[in-house]
Amino acid sequence: MTTSRLIPLFMSMAFLSACGGGGSDAGTAPTPTPPAPSNTCSAAGVAASNASTLNTVCMLTTQGEIVVELEAAKSPITVANFLKYVTANRYDNTLYHRVVAGFVIQGGGYTASGASVATYAPITLESNNGLSNVRGTIAMARTSDPNSATSQFFFNTVDNSACLDRGKTVCDATGNGYAVFGRVISGLDTVDKIAAVSVDGNSQPRTNVVTYWAKQLK
Repeated sequence: MTTSRLIPLFMSMAFLSACGGGGSDAGTAPTPTPPAPSNTCSAAGVAASNASTLNTVCMLTTQGEIVVELEAAKSPITVANFLKYVTANRYDNTLYHRVVAGFVIQGGGYTASGASVATYAPITLESNNGLSNVRGTIAMARTSDPNSATSQFFFNTVDNSACLDRGKTVCDATGNGYAVFGRVISGLDTVDKIAAVSVDGNSQPRTNVVTYWAKQLK
């Protein structure tokens, strides 16, 4: 796999650009993935979903389960896009290909074998929706073009609002920001486990971290 670094938020680290094409960094070799321990969301995940009034998605990874609720009223384009990939099973057997401790974990761009995920047309940026890149939120990755997000998403593992929100220029001089469209309601410990895995010099996990499947619960 190759990674393009179109938005160097800090010069020593490359983040949140949607990877693919134009890059020259060598990816890590694929590693065998153990079988999925379950094909359904856990009772705790279902309970968290039932307690939410929003659309929810359950994702099972090699590090555990994550359930997110989605802010369709505030991010209609982004949520519809995310659910389109979920419904088409395009996130099944995909990698978390970029992990940066104390910042974000990013996935949705590559299969476990290293192939690019088939993408739909890019979407309009919805970073001006009142949602902030705080710990536990899910947002869309993009290139330097603000309206370029497709399949790749990231979880904020810490409060990145001062860096990634619209109008902030610390990490992106344009101030366009990154569109948050939901938050973790169960499985934040899984996000933290992924954030703690060993990575190489390209911020790619040394052992594949895989999303087995992603399913919309409601």
